[in-house]
Amino acid sequence: MRKAFSYLSLGFVVCCIAAVLTLSAFAEPTSTGNGPIHILKLKASINPITKDYLVGHIQKAEAEGAALVLIELDTPGGLVSSTQEIVEAMLNSTVPVIVWVGPAGAWAASAGTFITMSANIASMAPGATIGAAHPINIDGTSPGTTPSPAPTTTPNDNSTQQPASGDAVTQKITNFTATWAREIAKVRGRNQDWAEQAVRTSVTAGADKALELKIIDIIASSPEELLQKVNGYALSDGRVLKTEGVARVEYPMSWREQLLNYLADPNLVYILLTIGVLALTYEFLSPSIGLGFVVGGISLLLAFMGLQILPVNIVGLGLLLFGMLLLTLDIFSPTHGILTTGGVLALLAGSFTLFEVPEVQMQLSILSIISVVGTITLIFVFVLTKGLMIQRRVPVTGMEGMIGAIGRVSDSLSPHGRVFVRGEYWFADSSDGQPIQAKEEIVVEKLENGKLLVRRRVI
Repeated sequence: MRKAFSYLSLGFVVCCIAAVLTLSAFAEPTSTGNGPIHILKLKASINPITKDYLVGHIQKAEAEGAALVLIELDTPGGLVSSTQEIVEAMLNSTVPVIVWVGPAGAWAASAGTFITMSANIASMAPGATIGAAHPINIDGTSPGTTPSPAPTTTPNDNSTQQPASGDAVTQKITNFTATWAREIAKVRGRNQDWAEQAVRTSVTAGADKALELKIIDIIASSPEELLQKVNGYALSDGRVLKTEGVARVEYPMSWREQLLNYLADPNLVYILLTIGVLALTYEFLSPSIGLGFVVGGISLLLAFMGLQILPVNIVGLGLLLFGMLLLTLDIFSPTHGILTTGGVLALLAGSFTLFEVPEVQMQLSILSIISVVGTITLIFVFVLTKGLMIQRRVPVTGMEGMIGAIGRVSDSLSPHGRVFVRGEYWFADSSDGQPIQAKEEIVVEKLENGKLLVRRRVI
């Protein structure tokens, strides 16, 4: 009896296990959140402002239980520090993040490559391009092409350690960034070798090639087409996307974010800074209705807002302001071009070192530097030239203006008398003591004790 009961108990346990396994097999996969689809649009460089925009809205989507986040991306690249924070937010997001590089002709260059690869689902529009994530030197050039040793493989790691050409700093940056790219691709199941080569050799790919190389997951001509294609798409963690019938909410950049994003352009900040200094200098040198003060004040305030966003070299900023000071001082105390030359050199040095931005997309352009420094130089040279001409010009008004004036004797000078000069009668003395007859022409040589000293004009 006891033995039969044991068999009965064992059979019951087996049946329970079979039932659980059967129910698990027919259970529906876990779906994503029940909230709306959050749509973000970014057509700008990657900087602290666009970083706050993306990271902030990813966190907002997590807090609101969004179904997913769709980022419409078109970027030439940007700051590595900002890119790192965006990638970290995307990889750790509890809400699925989809990146669509579009529309046709859009870029996911440099920093955009890392952001695209970090998405749960990466997509591109036909005609879009991804890649060229190679680090750039501080001077905006690519590392040199000196032959390097053969590639080596790190133990317990599949990443290829190819010593980057150039100095030690360049090698460190390149190797670290290449490994970072591989790890991102590994987490998302993408082509690790291509990710590394995008850093080391700046390879690029169009939409078709990117799909073939498993860099992206889907090609879609529009966000609408993309959302249709991902409906029912199973993610690597087992969650299934549901987009059909789900509300969509767009979150464009606010006017404040757009303004700050414009001010994150080094070229604009540089121009605003120089306009501000020039306008205030003009206002202090020739006070007027305050136009220079208004223009200069607004320009400087906007420039300072941009300087808070961008990594600024204090020495470069100091050189820029010192150069303007030298040019201004040369107006008051002409030094035959010494201060002007020093000011121009200081302006150039300050301009080239103003921003500590290694990424070429965020650097101050050579054209901007040449245009601004050239314009400032021409303005101050013009002012100095006019100032010297005025200093050398003989006065034509006041008592000093009488020197060299031509007149006619009214009453004979023997040697005292009167002369008629510039429509007025003056008492005059003959400078050499010789008499001068009436109606003879004279030249004023000097003004002394209210009298003119004159001499006979010799033609």
